[in-house]
Amino acid sequence: MQLGRTKFLARYGYGKSRDFLVRDPKTGTDCDSKAIAGVAYGKQFPDQGPLTADGFSGGEATVMSALTRLGFAIIRIGEDWSEAEVAATVTDYFEMLRAEAAGLPFSKSEHNQALRRQLNGRSKSSVELKHQNISAVLDALGLPYINGYKPRGNSQLLLPKSVQAYVLEHQQLVGTIVDALEEVKLPGDKTYLAALVEPPTREALVRAPVTMRNRMPRKFDYAARDEANRSLGRAGEQWVIEFEQQRLTDLGRAELFQRLDWVSDTQGDGVGFDILSFEDDALHRFIELKTTNGGLGSSFLVSHNELAFSKEAGEQFYLYRVCQFRDGSRLFTLGGDLAQHVHLKPIDYRASFR
Repeated sequence: MQLGRTKFLARYGYGKSRDFLVRDPKTGTDCDSKAIAGVAYGKQFPDQGPLTADGFSGGEATVMSALTRLGFAIIRIGEDWSEAEVAATVTDYFEMLRAEAAGLPFSKSEHNQALRRQLNGRSKSSVELKHQNISAVLDALGLPYINGYKPRGNSQLLLPKSVQAYVLEHQQLVGTIVDALEEVKLPGDKTYLAALVEPPTREALVRAPVTMRNRMPRKFDYAARDEANRSLGRAGEQWVIEFEQQRLTDLGRAELFQRLDWVSDTQGDGVGFDILSFEDDALHRFIELKTTNGGLGSSFLVSHNELAFSKEAGEQFYLYRVCQFRDGSRLFTLGGDLAQHVHLKPIDYRASFR
């Protein structure tokens, strides 16, 4: 299998298995069952050559039986995971998340390999997908997730329940993770413009099953804690001001930086933006800043005032999202009406008697 899966299948005329994969007990590599059996037949009987995809008698059942006798582990594609498998995967995920929050090195590949020994013949890619599913659940709960596992929804119903149960049972651990991610540490990367990245795209909104969202401890709401962390917010604003200085200098308009106004500092919150910068002598750039130590896809809070101002200011409004702040910072921008870029969900109400 040194060719890789795609080239191996193409060379011998096989398609990808739809129902089963097998795992080599020596290497841990996951392979397409019929292709492995057919090519192995050609190695054993070189005068006859490999079997073609339709050259089997007895179909997949015969292939799987033979490969099982040879010591291969059988992987059933698409089969729902058991409660024990899901619990083990959730526990492994939080071990990695704890290490990431503490700034400790860890290997996703090694975790994946070790976890698969506890599972019922799951493939490397299926474990990675499950980890991405966990990220999606955590993001929906307002909790941080591992940067390397982009949230992907459509998980089996057992997974959200298992994640939520884990959070409620291990509140001290989850609290430690969230506390560690609130640490304010100035990034070492001062290249500024090199920190620019493309913003995440707004994905199609899929209505998830009702969860225990309202029962989760409020102290774990990561987006809310980001918003309330004034030290992190202020450090992010200072970083963006230096970013603006570099941007204007590179545009040949360094003199405009002298007119920049740190509005949230001079006037306070509630204006609808944090920093007044410029495109040219006449055109303003109204910057609202959201800073987090979390990943690019982390959710953030937007006030009614900020949303309204983004519509009023139009092309002159920019939301600057500074992510992974303590790890060197990454920045993306969203211009104009925020409702065109993100999904918005109301989460609070003002109560009155008239």
